[in-house]
Amino acid sequence: MAAFKNTCLVYEGSNFFRQRLILSTLSMRPVKIKNIRFKDEEPGVRDFEVCFTELLDKITNGTLVNINETGTVVYYQPGLLYGGKIEHDCGTGRSIGYYLEALVSLAPFCKKPLNVTLYGVTNDDCDPSVDAIKYSSLPVLKKFLINNEGIEIKIIGRGMAPNGGGQVKFTCPICKQLMPVQLTNPGKVRRIRGVAYATRVSPQMANRMVDAAKGILLKFLSDVYVYTDHCKGKHSGKSPGFGICLVAETTEGAFLCAEAISNPSGSDKGPSVPEDIGKKAACLLLEEIYRGGCIDSSNQSLAALFMALGQVDVSKVITGPLSPYMIQFLRHTRDFLQVIFKMEVQHQENENIGTEKVLLTCVGIGFTNLSKAQT
Repeated sequence: MAAFKNTCLVYEGSNFFRQRLILSTLSMRPVKIKNIRFKDEEPGVRDFEVCFTELLDKITNGTLVNINETGTVVYYQPGLLYGGKIEHDCGTGRSIGYYLEALVSLAPFCKKPLNVTLYGVTNDDCDPSVDAIKYSSLPVLKKFLINNEGIEIKIIGRGMAPNGGGQVKFTCPICKQLMPVQLTNPGKVRRIRGVAYATRVSPQMANRMVDAAKGILLKFLSDVYVYTDHCKGKHSGKSPGFGICLVAETTEGAFLCAEAISNPSGSDKGPSVPEDIGKKAACLLLEEIYRGGCIDSSNQSLAALFMALGQVDVSKVITGPLSPYMIQFLRHTRDFLQVIFKMEVQHQENENIGTEKVLLTCVGIGFTNLSKAQT
């Protein structure tokens, strides 16, 4: 087993950089990534990828990261997950969601409960927003933890692209082992909640997005409520913007999330219309509901990771069609953890209730948090 852990996995290219480092950290297997954008005019790793390795270095103890002179080769040797209280400036290259998704995957396995404050862009059109992670990723995490009290994401200040200025606090307890799950009944949508936010623009922008989104959603469901969050002063970041995040909750406790956001200030695409943003978010949510499953498309890989790391028992989860990100994640899970998932297509009896679903089944490797402090 020790020899297996010490063997270095080698990959090429810049795609799925986070996946590889997250799985490397959990499996304690070193990884070497070569030929990173070596044909680009600006070859090598980007600032946000370096920033991500720095964050991993802060929450671990003994991590070694070597980047060659051109930045096209990265060698990552993981240390032990330590956790504790840290602060990290995420910059403006990618939003806080890019880093927060990784922390949600790693936090339960730290030695000390994680209490991290992140600074940067809270909402952009590239990564899941902090709101989406709060409303859809945390419920997935809670299904696998025995003790899920104290899991919280608090948005202290919003920061829109391109200049950021937001602040987010994430806290998560530690656990020794994850529970196996049987999520095979998605249930029916019973209510829709959400938040419409606006920073450094008129408060009416949020209300206009809410009216447009409800104009579509109320045709299907009466229980629709969207909060408005108009940030002022130091809590409004450094750039103007607005957006809306919607989440549908089913009778069985599944959360399906979708969001839309205005174009960044100074964008080539020009200014956004609040009504268009509201309608876009509502349509994306309906599409997510159509895809269905117990886990929404943005959290498929998170559920698969926790299934693979769970106790030596069978876990089952029904999802909608697998996303490209999820397909690659399953390949990486096989490489790093030696876990292979069984996938079965679930044909719908009624063709009017969404796409074909996928039943994911696997036996966990019995991952135990060896770093956990003894009490």
